[in-house]
Amino acid sequence: MRKWFFALVVLLMSLFVAACGGNGKNEETGELKVVTSFSILADITKNVTGDLAAVEYLVPIGEEPHGYEPIPSDFQKASDSSVFYVNGLGLEEWLERLVANAGDAEIVTVSDGIDVIPVDGTDEDDPHAWLDVKNVIAYVETIRDDLMERDPDNAEAYEANAEAYIQELTELDEWISEESEEIPEDKRTIVISENAFKYFGAAYGYETIGIWELNSHEEGTPGQISRVVDLIQEKEIPAVFLETTIDSRFMDTVSSNAGVEIAGEVYTDAIGADGSGAETYVDMMKHNVNTFLEGLKK
Repeated sequence: MRKWFFALVVLLMSLFVAACGGNGKNEETGELKVVTSFSILADITKNVTGDLAAVEYLVPIGEEPHGYEPIPSDFQKASDSSVFYVNGLGLEEWLERLVANAGDAEIVTVSDGIDVIPVDGTDEDDPHAWLDVKNVIAYVETIRDDLMERDPDNAEAYEANAEAYIQELTELDEWISEESEEIPEDKRTIVISENAFKYFGAAYGYETIGIWELNSHEEGTPGQISRVVDLIQEKEIPAVFLETTIDSRFMDTVSSNAGVEIAGEVYTDAIGADGSGAETYVDMMKHNVNTFLEGLKK
């Protein structure tokens, strides 16, 4: 059923794009139109473009990029854009394919060249590279170089914006390392539903445990939950955490059975909504670290 739906959407949007055309720029202002796959990547991109481009993202805040099903307006956004930035590493593989079939926008993968962590027990790549700030610096450099080539008239501005943002990210990276030292080494274990913090753990000295590894059709099984409960009790882990984009029932069960509290929500696949205090990538990462500190220092 899903294949037929996708095929129909692609056909309809391809006809629409062919009829409407478009050069990927705002006809009135001449600014670039940039589309990204999800909100975190959009925020990173805006820090490089400044006010020189209109930046939009497809996956709504609160939904996971892995299993998002595009709607017709998404194809129009992508086909009208100058460039479509994606994370890659399998995060948006199906979305990337559909957008490629629906328009002429160039797709640029921002994670190219980083050191990839595999998903345990598979030959897949873990896509959550942005949870290591150093990887985001590499993302910024890729976006900067692409924009400078795509829009040479504003190359100096893109370069200056990127330099300022890289400085902010470097300070964030150092801050996370320093704050993490406040947690005793034997308590630096992050337990969440999906084991999405591997890059974060490798960068800042944490062990990470998930009820499951990467989103699949076998999430939160009794065996998975029992395994995590046993690990929490064996390691005397003081608290667990809940992702903002994941159903809380699985972690509620783990928390209850292990006798530990859920210390708070953390952000993995999306920035926070307005008013959350995590509306940007930098603020999202600070929120996550402060939540880990509060839960694990006990």
